[in-house]
Amino acid sequence: MTTDHAPRPPADEPPLLVSDHDGVRTLTLNRPAAFNSFDLALKGALLTALTSAAEDDTVRALVITGAGRAFCAGQDLKQHLELVKAEDPRIATTVREFYNVAIALITGMGKPVIAAVNGAAAGAGAAFAYACDLRVASSAASFSMAFAGVGLSADSGASYTLPRLIGTGRAARMMLLGERVDAAEALRIGMVDEVVPPEDLMPRVAALAGALATGPTKAYAWIKASMEYAATSDLPAALEFEGKAQAELFFSADHHEAISAFAEKRVPRFLGR
Repeated sequence: MTTDHAPRPPADEPPLLVSDHDGVRTLTLNRPAAFNSFDLALKGALLTALTSAAEDDTVRALVITGAGRAFCAGQDLKQHLELVKAEDPRIATTVREFYNVAIALITGMGKPVIAAVNGAAAGAGAAFAYACDLRVASSAASFSMAFAGVGLSADSGASYTLPRLIGTGRAARMMLLGERVDAAEALRIGMVDEVVPPEDLMPRVAALAGALATGPTKAYAWIKASMEYAATSDLPAALEFEGKAQAELFFSADHHEAISAFAEKRVPRFLGR
């Protein structure tokens, strides 16, 4: 699925680009000629980068996007076919060892993660966007669950995240029929949070990520954890978890800074602690 217009990086260019700016780390999937599909090299690089971002306290917001005209086409089917023919044992473990681990890193990351969906997102590529905390899409973006079309079930957490975004009925239709959803429809049904013109995508995401990177990072981590916990708990358990979160945050540096700033009638300066 390549086009003559897709930019081709030099052979020695890495499959993943990593950049940092004022507490925001941006991961750019960099296989534009292959629609940023996941081959073995990109899988390894992305796991390393996600782990590093999670562990680095100087990173206070994370952005994931794609180079060229696609966000991510999911699994690299060309390489997958080669591995199938070779009966390579990595086929049987790739979901557990890459996709599951990567999604867990994104959803469990103690800082906000934004998907800047610049183009087509298919299969696992779309699922990676669903796993992020915020999704901003270019008007040129589209989403599809391509699993059934290649005789597979959902992976990368799509069976969990997509129904929670758009409802079980719509999610089932996307997965069973493989229907493509354009950016406008994705916004209407709640799959994405914002849609902007292509040229405005990265500036808009940079503004959002920049605001989050100067916010109370520790509170963001507990907000994410509380929402995840509540999704599979009853109300009493969710209330108990919220109480645990607040009991810790009451003594955080950022909370103390916020209430001091309120009393002094100034803007708080959060340090993420």
